[in-house]
Amino acid sequence: MSRKKIIAANWKMYKTPEQARQFMEEFVPLAAGHTRDEIVICPPFVDIAVVAEKASGTAIEVGAQNLYWEKEGAFTAEISAEMLTGAGCKWVILGHSERRQYFGETDDTVNRRLKVACEAGLAPIVCVGEVKEEREAGITEDVLRRQCARAFAGISARKAAKMAIAYEPVWAIGTGLTATPEMAAQAHALIRQEAASAFGDDYAKQLRILYGGSVKPENARDLLSQTEIDGALVGGASLKPDSFTKIVKW
Repeated sequence: MSRKKIIAANWKMYKTPEQARQFMEEFVPLAAGHTRDEIVICPPFVDIAVVAEKASGTAIEVGAQNLYWEKEGAFTAEISAEMLTGAGCKWVILGHSERRQYFGETDDTVNRRLKVACEAGLAPIVCVGEVKEEREAGITEDVLRRQCARAFAGISARKAAKMAIAYEPVWAIGTGLTATPEMAAQAHALIRQEAASAFGDDYAKQLRILYGGSVKPENARDLLSQTEIDGALVGGASLKPDSFTKIVKW
């Protein structure tokens, strides 16, 4: 079956609100009329309002880079799903490798966040992937199966209807290294098997699995032309309007 691809920008900790405004003013006209793929921009929290404002009336959708699993309370510096939807977000990235590496997130906390995102009607992009040592040790499959199984635990196919998965080999993020299209497609096929085990074959056939890890204009076509790759989670190359446009229009 044909799955509409998602091209998602993860701005990480870049861009002030004014820089975000400038990006959107340049990017929106460049992406106008592009309906083949879904375009999602995930800026820092302080930029969400201006990105949502500039995306209003276009096909561009807005996402956040994380959320917390409580609805409200004394959780200094955290942000809730309801705050994100109220600010105009439709998507949220969960379990990015940088969150796992630097901020102590685990498979179990990803699962808690995923449950809350699904309940709130947000479309989660759940990130999974192996580090260099795990790939070299030949345990990539074990790592992906564990991350998927724990993320999906206790969630129904109905609740997870909007979910997408991003396969991001950690050794390829921000390093300039990229998994070959064949390596990525193999990992995506395994992730789809795990989704079938958790949610059923019909769900797995519709699930969109993105690739993330040094995606750039030069390799976007080779990656995105793979049948198993349903889009891209783009980091550094999403920070410039012309670069991100080239990926969107692969």
